[in-house]
Amino acid sequence: MPRVRVHQHVNPLAKYFRELPIEPLDFAETFRDAGLPLHLDIGCGRGRFLLEMARKDKHQNFLGVEIREPLVLEANKIRDQEMLGNLDYEFCNASIDLDVLFSDLPEEMLKTVSIQFPDPWFKKRHAKRRMVKDNLVETITAHLGQDGKVYVQTDVEFLAEEIYELFTQAGLRRSVLTESPMPVKSEREKSVEKRKLPVFRALYKPARL
Repeated sequence: MPRVRVHQHVNPLAKYFRELPIEPLDFAETFRDAGLPLHLDIGCGRGRFLLEMARKDKHQNFLGVEIREPLVLEANKIRDQEMLGNLDYEFCNASIDLDVLFSDLPEEMLKTVSIQFPDPWFKKRHAKRRMVKDNLVETITAHLGQDGKVYVQTDVEFLAEEIYELFTQAGLRRSVLTESPMPVKSEREKSVEKRKLPVFRALYKPARL
């Protein structure tokens, strides 16, 4: 399948992305076995990371959320072609819509969250467009299982520290990682490593763990 072309960046604060008609996700309808633990990838892009994860691990469900709808449509076509009942992609503005999407999420289902190389929006006037903000972190921590984990990686050091502040304020503790704990590398991760750029990786868990 040819790769669909999309803009690399979209403004999540634009009116269109602030007023998306998001409905609660029906997990029983979405996944073949809705009782499996859930891995959420926020800002999944073309979804190739989750595609490989779902192929390798049939004992988890995998959900990707992405703000660029053409990428979601393309990723779900590939999912359907491979008949992967443990994989789904949803079009939404995660920093605003995730709480609605997860309205019917069963307790303790969300076990793993990955946030990989989110847009840093370097200019100060654009900082409010960053995906990882206090409301998104609050939604994640509210739905995360008691033994859940949040994996974050970025090649921007100040963004890694900003995210650290947000998650620690929400009651999670950080473990700094030198290697990815995931069995699959994202496309961006491969690109960054190929260019020999530093990657700042961290794993967040509830402070009680």
